[in-house]
Amino acid sequence: MQRVFKKIAQNIRGFYHKAEDLIEEERELPLSQNLLNATIQKYVTDNVEALKDLHADIYDDWCRLYATLDYKGIYTTLSVDLRLVQMQLDKDIQQLVFEQISETQVISASFSSAFKRIAFNIAVYVFQRILHKDPLGLILEKLDVIEIKHDLLYLGLNKYLEKSDKVIRTLNKIHVNHAILREGQFVLKANLNLPGIFRRDPQRNTLILDLDGDGDDDGLQEIDSAIDPKPSDFK
Repeated sequence: MQRVFKKIAQNIRGFYHKAEDLIEEERELPLSQNLLNATIQKYVTDNVEALKDLHADIYDDWCRLYATLDYKGIYTTLSVDLRLVQMQLDKDIQQLVFEQISETQVISASFSSAFKRIAFNIAVYVFQRILHKDPLGLILEKLDVIEIKHDLLYLGLNKYLEKSDKVIRTLNKIHVNHAILREGQFVLKANLNLPGIFRRDPQRNTLILDLDGDGDDDGLQEIDSAIDPKPSDFK
């Protein structure tokens, strides 16, 4: 996730240098599919023992999520198609909400016994044809990866990000309005939060522009005369 927010911080730096029109104009922060999947691997897959792989192929307006599970003698890869319906990404809440738009597909499966093969096939049939519930979402909920509410899948990132001060500082600098999916990209639509990128240095009575959000001096720029800044200070 640090790579994602490093990318966002780099975009923030680029936005600032176009200060004439950044205050009101919504900007795009594109994140590549590879970067998104690497983030999922580090912060989700690597922390769930039964989950061996979780990644998404991103298309225009939808994505296909693949999950590989190794659980009690069943090793299987499942997929499901999702549509992103809501996103909240700020210093308080980091959450993605998806609508499932296809049934779970069994890509491959192997079993430690014939009994488990039969039980697996029966379970998939019962969930999809009798209970009218889809198994992959329920499996990921059982593994504490997502939460299902009102038939929507909620992927909460707070528990992975809340301990990272650097990430929270970065999120304080942007206001993410929503996100869209494009072929191979996860695109954030955001405005800069100008109060979030300036902080006052009381010792020097100046405004400090923190572009990187990492707290070190490399990303800091002094704005002369905090009380009466010059127009040139903001170019």
